[in-house]
Amino acid sequence: MPVARVPRGGRGAGSVFVGRDAELRQLVGLLRTPPSVVIVEGEAGIGKSRLVLEASALLRADGVNVLEGGCHPLREPLPFGPVADALREAVPQAAQAGPLPRVTGALSALVPDLADLLPEPAGDPEAVGQRPTVAAGVRAVLAAVAPVVLVVEDLHWADEATRDLLLLLARDLPEQAALLLTYRTGDLPSGVPLLGAPYSLPAGTAGAEITLAALVEADLAAMARDALGAKATPELVRALHRRSGGLPLVIEEDLLTLTSMDAQAPTELGVSRSLREIIGQRVARLPPGAAALAGGAAVLAVPASERLLGRMAGLAEEETAEALTGALAGSVLHELGPDRYGFAHVLAGRAVYESLPGPVRTRLHRRAVEALRELEQPPLVQIAHHTRQSGDLAGWLEQAEAAAAQAESMGDLGTAADLLQQVLEQPGLAPERVARAALALSRATRYGTDYGRTVASMRGILATPGLPAATRGVIRRNLSMIMLNQGGDQAGIAELRKAVPDLEQGPPEQLARALSILASHAQEGGSAAEQTALLERAMALVADSEDEDSRSVVTVNYLDALGEHYDPRAAAVLAGMPRVHDNPHMVRCTTMALSNAVEWMAAAGDDEAATDYLREAAALALRNDMPLMMMYTDSYRVLLSWLAGEWDGFEREVEDFRHRYVPNPLVTGGLLGTAQGVAAAAKGRLALAVSHLETAIAQDGATTTSIPPAAALARVRLAAGDADGAWQALTGPPDMLGFVVRRECWTHSWDLVPTAVEILLARGERARAEELAGQHAAGIEDRRAPGATAEAALCRGLLALAERPCEAAAEFDRARAQWLGLGRPYPAALAGERAGAALADTDPAGATARLNAGGEVYRRLGATSHEARCLRRLKDLGQVPTPHVGRRTGYGDRLSPREQQVHDLLVHGATNKDIAAALFLSPRTAEHHAAAVLRKLGTTREQLAQPQDPPSP
Repeated sequence: MPVARVPRGGRGAGSVFVGRDAELRQLVGLLRTPPSVVIVEGEAGIGKSRLVLEASALLRADGVNVLEGGCHPLREPLPFGPVADALREAVPQAAQAGPLPRVTGALSALVPDLADLLPEPAGDPEAVGQRPTVAAGVRAVLAAVAPVVLVVEDLHWADEATRDLLLLLARDLPEQAALLLTYRTGDLPSGVPLLGAPYSLPAGTAGAEITLAALVEADLAAMARDALGAKATPELVRALHRRSGGLPLVIEEDLLTLTSMDAQAPTELGVSRSLREIIGQRVARLPPGAAALAGGAAVLAVPASERLLGRMAGLAEEETAEALTGALAGSVLHELGPDRYGFAHVLAGRAVYESLPGPVRTRLHRRAVEALRELEQPPLVQIAHHTRQSGDLAGWLEQAEAAAAQAESMGDLGTAADLLQQVLEQPGLAPERVARAALALSRATRYGTDYGRTVASMRGILATPGLPAATRGVIRRNLSMIMLNQGGDQAGIAELRKAVPDLEQGPPEQLARALSILASHAQEGGSAAEQTALLERAMALVADSEDEDSRSVVTVNYLDALGEHYDPRAAAVLAGMPRVHDNPHMVRCTTMALSNAVEWMAAAGDDEAATDYLREAAALALRNDMPLMMMYTDSYRVLLSWLAGEWDGFEREVEDFRHRYVPNPLVTGGLLGTAQGVAAAAKGRLALAVSHLETAIAQDGATTTSIPPAAALARVRLAAGDADGAWQALTGPPDMLGFVVRRECWTHSWDLVPTAVEILLARGERARAEELAGQHAAGIEDRRAPGATAEAALCRGLLALAERPCEAAAEFDRARAQWLGLGRPYPAALAGERAGAALADTDPAGATARLNAGGEVYRRLGATSHEARCLRRLKDLGQVPTPHVGRRTGYGDRLSPREQQVHDLLVHGATNKDIAAALFLSPRTAEHHAAAVLRKLGTTREQLAQPQDPPSP
């Protein structure tokens, strides 16, 4: 049975409630079937109180009385205190319902302020306040206000009298009463049963013990999105999860701090007061040896062996074993694996660390350096950290560079980059150290995703006085690649050109890398011949080089040029690149080349090959920890699904992708940006479509990446009857048609050439249209790119349409069959619709069949505007009756299918004129449907078009 959530803004207001659906369902289900006793267990901050709060709100909505009391860590607890708190709410309710049984008079000692509502105590006055008598009185009050749930939280702090009272109640609850208890295992007094004596459920009483575990990363991501919106990047979520260990208390306080103080990173957050107090109390209860062990563990900051912890605490072997047992029993340290001990989460260790006096911390850091160096495989990163924390800056610089080199050799580029960043942030470094660290950093950061920090750091390094020219050139070249690949910033090309003169003074391999990259990113003026010349020069520079890294980079860019033209040589070169190699850089280059190949194949319409390359690229990226490549391959997965006609859920897939990765150019630009624009146009959301496409073009500039959005934008404008505006979309700036002609990118089947031919014909420039179609046909003659073959048929059909419609229809049918064979239903439907329109005058039956087929595909895709266009054409042919989708008869207050289409457009801010154009209706009909939608939903255009909060997970 599904369980609803507490409405936001009510008693459950705060962070979104996540990760406890199963527990909430079980808890509420048991409490709704009294008598029942439910015990919720978990460490401090795990979310016990929030779970109780959510369950209480649901029960109250059912008309159940929820009485709440809590235990407190007082030195002299008040007997029956939490039950007395609950009675202060229950007694007035019970008294209002009718005379209370005399047994309830025994409660007057617990709630003296309510004594006037209670009857005179019965029996022996000395029995008043005794546990059985109090239990009978509480049971009578619960029965009077039933159905009821008595909640007692933090039972680990309860006094003996309260435990006994609750035990008596649990053994004999009223028929319509339930008992809900929460406690922390680690804080329960040693050897004391939870209820003072062993307890098992009586016959006829339902119940369970629910143990709460830490939240997983996906739960934290939902909380972060709810609190921070677009700022909740995957990197931030991972960092928050690492530091919190999934503890909701810490997560909520971190998110609150990030929101209220505009903090940007978890490193800016401290240990919360509440957690510091919890950990401080636990450490204070430890014996001296166990406390010393905890201090050593806090300084080490990573799980450690028993022997290493004893070395840190200065304890003998037997003393260490006893101290470790005490630290574990006190829930300060935890067993995290075989002979591995540490804190449950990062912040617990940090709380202990911050409680240590400064001299003690320094001494322990020095001891950590000595102890770690004695290990068989000394952990250099940890040694560098402790060296710095001990105050030895000179020693730390040496250790940090060594640790960074070790991390880079093992493929841990993130750790290497972080260490090198720290080195370069030190003032007064020698130029040779700056050059060495800067080069290493530029290598390590190239495959990362922290774009803003990396670019700022690299620019700072470039401004360092005294850098050798060759070093400066390499750093600037790497900066240009970060700008291009991570930020989609075409200014990276200018940086690369500035690097060439410096690189000419260094090793030829470094110059070769830059030239090959320039060839791959040649701008508007770059022709195919110029691109080839740059690549041939680069290949010649590394032909005899022993630098396999540089050879790999040049090969990747050479492959990029081959792939751009669907050159058959590319497959053999790519097949020869290593998938496994001792040098991680070689495998990264292979991964990058495979990822690029996905885009080449998709551009050529060869989705089967694209899928094969994607599968291999994604596996290598994951295996070799390449987050940037994982981001690219994931974007291609979403794209290929869309190309295959899986439009249902595409918007959700894109939104999931946006949240999965840091802000990047792949969502707003390139192929995903184009797909969003094309899908929006097909649904009639023209303003949204234009926004997507213009953003993509502005972001990517004159590169092959801008071919698809330029073609799609021109198609939108042409469909609106604006041939001149459509031509402007192709010829710029940026001049993408000129780019395609100069670079001879004829195999890119993104509809640019057929669109250009159609626009030229609409503008009366038939000769130019024929010339362009001829260039395209000649350019693909020896390539056999499947998508380009379909587009060549489209071009022939467009040129024949005016005078030879049957011949045009045959070419359009040929294109349709080609696209169907490639598994792309959308362009196939467009081609089939063209064929139907061409046959309208000569073969009405054939036209009807093609238009019906196209309309069916559009319907399945959700391309409502295209579907409406097909229906209009069929109506003009007299082949179908006027559609009934707009009539309200039979739908009552529900939206009809046509009204649902209108609703979807209104949500995106469409005017009546926009709706009429999108659905091929008269303005008056569009106005009629829009008014019906607003009336049925009881809303306005402004309210409907307001951005909606995403549903709670």
